[in-house]
Amino acid sequence: MLVAPTNMSVLITGESGTGKEYAARFIHANSKRKTRPFVAVDCGVLSRELAASELFGHAKGAFTSAVSDKKGVFETAEGGTVFLDEIGNLPYDVQVQLLRAIQERVIRPVGSVRETAVDVRIIAATNENLLEAIRENKFRGDLFHRLDEFTVQIPPLRERKEDIPAFAESFLQDANRELEKQVEGFDAETAAWMNRYKWPGNLRQMRNAIKRAVLFCKGRIVTIADLPEELTADAESMPEPPASPLLRKVNEKEQILDALRRARNIDRKPLYNKLKLYGIEL
Repeated sequence: MLVAPTNMSVLITGESGTGKEYAARFIHANSKRKTRPFVAVDCGVLSRELAASELFGHAKGAFTSAVSDKKGVFETAEGGTVFLDEIGNLPYDVQVQLLRAIQERVIRPVGSVRETAVDVRIIAATNENLLEAIRENKFRGDLFHRLDEFTVQIPPLRERKEDIPAFAESFLQDANRELEKQVEGFDAETAAWMNRYKWPGNLRQMRNAIKRAVLFCKGRIVTIADLPEELTADAESMPEPPASPLLRKVNEKEQILDALRRARNIDRKPLYNKLKLYGIEL
């Protein structure tokens, strides 16, 4: 990504669950700041009262629970990257302070008279239409233009079907490691279903579905019965898709075993090559 080695602010847009933080971490990992901290903040959970303290820190006694000085995100990420997720939810008055921090590269902790110079790169993300928010006076236009030096638009998973096999494989391996299992792949029906499902929750939904399937899987292959019932309830009404790219070698092995069970007299050379490849004994 061309923008990664620069110090330009980046605005990542896309639906919820599309992997905006993953993209931000990728940019950081390929930047000149990669050895310095990457600090992520979910602006959607910051209250109006504590947002400034979380970002810029506070001095002892600044408010009732401020029993000691505290560094904020900007100081914690010094030299690195601050990722502001769901930036559209940041309180309007805190947006003013954020703009000043980006423009002047200084912060003032809540309740303090001192200013501290900071050197961080800003990557922000949103699933909202910030231009509409600007028109409704919910987001500052000047802050938007500071954040929007470079924009990365991440399309929803339903518009990038070709990426489903790679994501499914990655999530499967993640689930295996976390759950200490050795599931090898997906059967043909499950693979086909995954390719035609709309995934309204995008990558987050897929990750959770595969993790749940691995947990419930009793063998080496995930079947449609292992997936969350609320996702597959209408699977039978879906049209049959073309051959799925998720059909990996483990599925091919299952097909061969099934063929052998049905017809023991199969002796075609390609079949025996596959038998040798997978170590299947007649």
